[in-house]
Amino acid sequence: MEQAPEEDMESSWTLLSWLASCVIVFGGAVPYIPQYQEIQRTNNAEGFSTRVCLVLLLANILRIFFWIGKQFEMPLLLQSVVMILTMLGMLHLCCSIQASNRVSTKQHHITDLDIRYFWSWSSFEDYLIFCFGFTLLSAFITFVFLDWVLFVEALGSLAVMFEAMLGLPQLLQNYNNRSTRGMSVKMVLLWTAGDIFKTTYFLINESPTQFLVCGAVQILIDIAILLQVGYYGQDSRSKLG
Repeated sequence: MEQAPEEDMESSWTLLSWLASCVIVFGGAVPYIPQYQEIQRTNNAEGFSTRVCLVLLLANILRIFFWIGKQFEMPLLLQSVVMILTMLGMLHLCCSIQASNRVSTKQHHITDLDIRYFWSWSSFEDYLIFCFGFTLLSAFITFVFLDWVLFVEALGSLAVMFEAMLGLPQLLQNYNNRSTRGMSVKMVLLWTAGDIFKTTYFLINESPTQFLVCGAVQILIDIAILLQVGYYGQDSRSKLG
């Protein structure tokens, strides 16, 4: 017996929905593959801002606790777990590269409690300690105020505010260096494509407003970084030529 057109359409829509969910879960991690390969190839991590990792770790840890207070789509929750693991992987690589290139024996650790070297620690374990401490603090505050709707909404807004600032550290580092050398342009292009797709997904699925605002801000920052690529590229060519 042939399937009715309505059943075919429903099956196709289910497949598309499943594929979209997979893209949401794993798509955010894909842009970091070319950057990871670039750091490995050059044995230099200076072009990549590790503060991107800080922003995404804070955002996704908070988003997990936001889900506890206000459950949204499961793919968005799974995306947070995947992004946390991805950022830890990036930090591990950067720490390994910096250790192999380190000339001075002077090292900085989280236990030094020196604010000047915040997020510039010498050991990967220091970043793990920070993430563990931040998670414990977030868990305690969340479970104390979980019944307050205003707190839950504020937590969601804080999570997406951090996520919206994802590209800002890279934007500022490029500006300070007056160069985009060492930064993977493929990573930024994938950021842009992913953020457009993600924002569209939020719109179609009527996700919380916080997510839509986050997506729009991320797209604007992505475009600004791509403009930097063109501007600093032209500047470099004029100096050479």
